[in-house]
Amino acid sequence: MDFAAVLFDVDGVLLDSTAAHHRIWTTWAELRHLNPDTVWQQTFGRRPEDTVQDVAPYLDPIAERRVLDELMRLEGDAFPPVTGAAALLDSLPLDVWAIVTSGSRKPVHQRFRHAGLRLPKVQIYGEDVLKAKPHPDGYLLAAAHLGAEPARCLVVEDAPAGIEAGKAAGCTVIGITSTHRAEELLQADACIASLAELTPYLTRLQTRGGEGLQG
Repeated sequence: MDFAAVLFDVDGVLLDSTAAHHRIWTTWAELRHLNPDTVWQQTFGRRPEDTVQDVAPYLDPIAERRVLDELMRLEGDAFPPVTGAAALLDSLPLDVWAIVTSGSRKPVHQRFRHAGLRLPKVQIYGEDVLKAKPHPDGYLLAAAHLGAEPARCLVVEDAPAGIEAGKAAGCTVIGITSTHRAEELLQADACIASLAELTPYLTRLQTRGGEGLQG
């Protein structure tokens, strides 16, 4: 398919954040006397406050988000780039790709800077939408900002919630098996093991610049 844009999730796709996030959520779960494994399974691809609402509905998600943000701050720059991320992003014109993440703007900017990754013109964060993943709002907003029909957008995701969001938006979704097994990502249109395997999908975008956004 001749794609007009590519929309990347961040954690698990462009940043190798799994180890840091696991430490953060384990610490938080233990502080709140919750089962860390149960909590961890509810975190992928979702806003922290949405996870809190599901695993501990009796807690104030806004207050708990502040606790989680502080735990995250203590991790510093423990969010290295995924192998091949810098070269891939450098190969794409800035007006044909976006990031769509359940994370927040400031920490993502800091992590991209530490990781040596450039940011696109279109960036959609958890705070930019009323309903975050697995709802399609973020991907629909990114496609609109890029001037691309969702049906001509390629989404790259690592988690079931993100894949569900991309499919609900009407995009083609590639699942990358960095945090989940391929059999857990069956809703994706295809699965890959590394960013290098995206090349066949992106060759036209890498060579044509903004031309692909004209319809």
